[in-house]
Amino acid sequence: MNITKENTNELNAVLKLKVEQEDYAQRVENTLKEYRKNVKMPGFRPGKVPAGIVKKLYGRSILVEEINKIISEEISKYLTNEKIKILGEPLPNENTSREIDWDNQTTFEFEFDLGLAPEFEVNISSRDKVPLYEIQIDDQMISETKENYARRFGTMLKVEEITGNEILKGDFRQVDKNGEILEEGISAESSSFSLEVMKDKDILHLFKGKRVDNEVDFNVRKAFPNDNELASLLNISKDKVSVISPDFRFTIREISSFQKAEFNTELFDMMYEKDVVHNDEEFTEKIKEEVKRRLEQNSEYKFKVDARKTLMKKVKVSLPSEFLKKWITAINKKEITSEQIEKEYPKFEDDLKWQLIQDKIIKDHNIRVEEGEVKDFARSYALLQFRQYGLTDVPEDQLTNYANGLLSNEDEKKRIYDRLYEEKVFDHIRELVKTDKKKITLEKFNKLLDD
Repeated sequence: MNITKENTNELNAVLKLKVEQEDYAQRVENTLKEYRKNVKMPGFRPGKVPAGIVKKLYGRSILVEEINKIISEEISKYLTNEKIKILGEPLPNENTSREIDWDNQTTFEFEFDLGLAPEFEVNISSRDKVPLYEIQIDDQMISETKENYARRFGTMLKVEEITGNEILKGDFRQVDKNGEILEEGISAESSSFSLEVMKDKDILHLFKGKRVDNEVDFNVRKAFPNDNELASLLNISKDKVSVISPDFRFTIREISSFQKAEFNTELFDMMYEKDVVHNDEEFTEKIKEEVKRRLEQNSEYKFKVDARKTLMKKVKVSLPSEFLKKWITAINKKEITSEQIEKEYPKFEDDLKWQLIQDKIIKDHNIRVEEGEVKDFARSYALLQFRQYGLTDVPEDQLTNYANGLLSNEDEKKRIYDRLYEEKVFDHIRELVKTDKKKITLEKFNKLLDD
C-alpha cells in the first residue's frame, strides 16, 4: 500500500493511494472461505460447494468490498499517523476517476480530495470588550409571574350558570329556518368549546344567563368561522363545512369555569418544599429570585451571542468552501440542489467556523468535561422535567433512573457533553475579555434581541 499527499493549496489536498495485490489477496481469500461455509447450492452439501464456483459467483463483489475496506482503514490510519486534520470526509477526485476492470486488474489507483482544517490562533484579552446586560426587575414582572402561577395551578369547576367565558359541553342538532329539528340533519353529541373563542358578540350574548339543559339556536358559521374548528365541533369533514346549512341548536349539558389558584400555604407547599414559604411576603421574595434567575439566563444568552460575534469578527478562519459544498452534496445523496446549498452555505460556514474556534480554545486551554459533571447535569435536567409537571418531591432513585436512561442514549449523552463544553468555553471567554456591564429595562433588552 502506497499513500501520498499533494497539497493543492493551504486548504485543499489530494490523497493518492496505490493498492497492490499483496495488500488485498489474503483478505479476499479469507472472505471467500467464510462465504463457502455458508453457501447453499442444489447438488452440493452445505459448505461443500467448490471454491472455484464460489469465487466465480462472489469473487468480484468480495474484491470490491475488501478494497473499499482497505481504502477506508488506510486513509484513517494515514491521517491519524500524519496528524492531518480534515473537514468533512475524503471525496473521490472527480477529475482523475477512471474505469476499473475488476476482473483483470491487480493494481488499483485511487485519488481523494481532502478539505484541510485551517491553522489559526485565538488570542483573547481584556482589550476585547463584550457587553453584559443586567435586566432590571419591576413590579409588572412580579405580578405577571404570580398570575401565571395562579393559572398554572388553577382548576376547572362545574357551575350552574353562564356568566362569562365558561367552557360548555353539550349536543348540536341542525335546525331549519323555523327552528325545527332536521331529522336527517347533522348532529354531534358531547361537543366542547370555550365561549372565549366565540367570534360573534351577538351570539355570545345569547348564552349569558343560560343553565344546564337550556337550549340556544345560533348560526355556527358566524360563531366559529374557522373551518377546522367547526368541523371538529360538528364531527364532520372539513370539506362539508362550507356547504352545510349553518343553523344549529345547542343543548347545554355541562358548564365549567376555570378558577385561578388561591395563594395559600397549601399551594406554597405544592410549589416548593413543605414549610419553605409561609406567607405572601415570602412568596414574593421567591418570585423575585425566580425572575432574577430567568433574566440572568436571558442576559447570559445575549452575552454568548455578542461574545461569539466579537470572536468571529476578530479571528480569521479560512475554509475550503468549494470542497465543503461538494461534501454537503455527497452526504445528502444529491437530494439537495445547488441553489439550496448556495442559500444555506453561509450559515453552515459560520457554524463551522465557530465550532473550530471553540475547539481551538478547548485545546489551547486544556478544557475538560468530567463524567461526574455529565451525570450531575443529567440529574438536574431530570429534576427540571419533573418540576414542569408540578412534581417537586421526587425520590432520589427515580431521578437517578431518569438520568441514567438519558445517558444511555449516545446522542443525548453527546449533546450534554457538547453543552457543557460550550458553557466552559464561554466561562473562559468571560474571564479573559472585558465585560462592559450595563443596566437595562426588559423592553429595551428585547429590542436588542430583535435587532
